[in-house]
Amino acid sequence: MEILTHSFLLVFAGEMGDKTQLLSLLLIARYKKPWVILAGVTVATLLNHALASGVGGFVAAQVGPDALRWSLAVIFFAFAGWILIPDKEGELTAGGRYGVFLTTVIAFFLAEMGDKTQLATVALGARYADAVIVTVGTTAGMIASNALAVFFGERFLAKVPMKWVRVCASLLFAAFGVAILLRF
Repeated sequence: MEILTHSFLLVFAGEMGDKTQLLSLLLIARYKKPWVILAGVTVATLLNHALASGVGGFVAAQVGPDALRWSLAVIFFAFAGWILIPDKEGELTAGGRYGVFLTTVIAFFLAEMGDKTQLATVALGARYADAVIVTVGTTAGMIASNALAVFFGERFLAKVPMKWVRVCASLLFAAFGVAILLRF
């Protein structure tokens, strides 16, 4: 349960204000098909995060426990800083020649490559030996975060400044870095 909870929370928090969450807002504004978009997010995230958590597990098997502990802590501290830098909406595109579902799957899969939530999934896969549970947790976090964007995005951002969402997410990543150092 700990793996699932940590995976969910880190990706949920890390996704706030991320380019894929902005992509959700863009897609819903353009296509007005929330369930189709959320299905596309789910498929793309499952594929992307299964790959990422598997890579993390492979890396963990190759590296000693002390090196792994310090590397993961540094990665989470770096994410804590990275999350404070907002993504730009202008970086996103959403072509529609493949239909809403396939456009969402392709756009999300590509947008997630090298993104902080994908790299966090790699780190979680290295931290925990269960790639399946990490994938389920990170995918659930991604779906929950993007569901907020799809269904409530405009109303939520009107009430809570994105700056504070990023600060809270940054603190969560930093706390995980400290926890890794204290009790790996």
